[in-house]
Amino acid sequence: MEREDVLVAMGRIPSGGMSTMSFDLVDEATNRPSSPPQGQTGPSTKRAASPSFEGLDDTASRKRCREYTDSSVSLTSNCDAHAESSNILSATDTSSPPPLSSVIPSSPSITTAMTKYTSLVEDLAQELQCGCCSELVYRPVVVSPCQHFFCGSCCVLWIQNGGTNCPACRGVSTHVTSSRPLQTMVDILLRSDPSRMRAERERMQADEVYKPGQPMRIPAPREPSPEPNFNDTPDWDYARPCPHCAADNQFGWTCPQPIIDYATDPERAWHVDDGAPPGHAYCGNCESLLALQAPVTTKCDFCQVSFCGISVHGRCIALPLNAQQPHDMNDLSDFVQSSEIYECFDSNLIEVEILFDYLTTRQITPKKIYRDIMLHTQAQPHGFRPLIESGVFADIHSVTPGVDEDPSALRTRICRHCAAEILLWGLKEWWIRERESAFQKGLLQRRPDCEAGSSCSRQKDLAHTKEFNHVILGTPVVTQSYTGEALSQDDTSHSGTSNADSRERDEGPGNALGGRDNDRTGDSPDLVGQSADSSPPVLSEEFNQAVSTALLLSDVMAAQD
Repeated sequence: MEREDVLVAMGRIPSGGMSTMSFDLVDEATNRPSSPPQGQTGPSTKRAASPSFEGLDDTASRKRCREYTDSSVSLTSNCDAHAESSNILSATDTSSPPPLSSVIPSSPSITTAMTKYTSLVEDLAQELQCGCCSELVYRPVVVSPCQHFFCGSCCVLWIQNGGTNCPACRGVSTHVTSSRPLQTMVDILLRSDPSRMRAERERMQADEVYKPGQPMRIPAPREPSPEPNFNDTPDWDYARPCPHCAADNQFGWTCPQPIIDYATDPERAWHVDDGAPPGHAYCGNCESLLALQAPVTTKCDFCQVSFCGISVHGRCIALPLNAQQPHDMNDLSDFVQSSEIYECFDSNLIEVEILFDYLTTRQITPKKIYRDIMLHTQAQPHGFRPLIESGVFADIHSVTPGVDEDPSALRTRICRHCAAEILLWGLKEWWIRERESAFQKGLLQRRPDCEAGSSCSRQKDLAHTKEFNHVILGTPVVTQSYTGEALSQDDTSHSGTSNADSRERDEGPGNALGGRDNDRTGDSPDLVGQSADSSPPVLSEEFNQAVSTALLLSDVMAAQD
């Protein structure tokens, strides 16, 4: 009975023992139950013992059998858990697998495996970073011979921005090639962790810069600049040769008096404190030395400053009067930002606003205004001479100007700064003439004139300036100029600026060569004996005759000179 007890404990036989068991005979050929042999009844039929029980020690204890049973049950439960986990994994979307921690039950061994997996992904992503953008490399390329790799687009931009070596080690590099092994590693990493993929916009921008397989070559590095010698700087105090001083220069013309270089002959070098070297001058724009007789050198007939015509295109040159562009007056936006425009109208915001609106509507540029003023001034009997003698063009540039050998010579060339001075000088009178034409065409609405004109103290009152016009030409005051001619002088803020002679005053102030602020009257009570608030003065016939005689004598003396 001890064997039966063991089998009962193992669950192999019912608790009632072997006598209570019933067996069904199965035909091995047909796999169907077979009838018992003749002479035997069903319940008494017994099956032979299993071979596993052969040689079983009868002394085996119940404790050992129980341990064996417990281990079998534990193994079965583990298999069931593994099968359940497999079913969960198979039912999950394969395109984006969930974290393993949500699928596999937590255990010390699984936690360790997940930690190693995460660490591997982090290390791989760190190794696959681009050395330029510090992101996961996209379409990697390898720089030879140092074998550093970067994004293809990053390497192209590096070369376009002047890179001449490896961006990582700054070593000399010869060529750049695409890397398939690196691209394979990147693909494996992205399949394991799709969240590390670069943004779609970044990929589109990178594809516009670099196409896979595109040939690239890093240019050779430029020669390093020589080290500056701060201990030996006496040559800074000496003039350097101009572009035309060299015998075989690219301009095809050589200076008849070349400047001696301090590096070749320190004893004969020209010191800068002595001014410009003979036959040379300083450019009014770039301030570099130029040859006065060079074919590309030009001179402004107003400020007497020369320009090299080499350094800055369009600026280092004096152009014909009708072709020059006023300095810092390229378009109306420059006009609006110029504080000098407001000074021309005594900072009257309403008058300037009306002017800007008209210029914008009619699409009138500053260059066109300058041309109109220039043509109107040329048509006057004295032309630009009164304006030049007033000193408007003096000290415009930081270089020393030349000498005006013939003050009565025809003015044909002008620089940008002098063109801007002419524009500002004649802007107010030009606007009065242009506005009168606009009144006649119905483009502008007239406003009553303010009795005080530009000397009105209420020009900052917007309501007053909107109601009354303050841009008015007054009767000019006659004074004696330093040249002996009887000229009409403007406001003290523009002293020296003159109008035409007495014959032009008889024709009216509209034809006079007015300045920026030509609308005050009665400033000289000794001459006219009236105040500014009185009616315009009437000059005596004797005074007009004296003025005409002085003008005639002045013209005769100028002709004799």
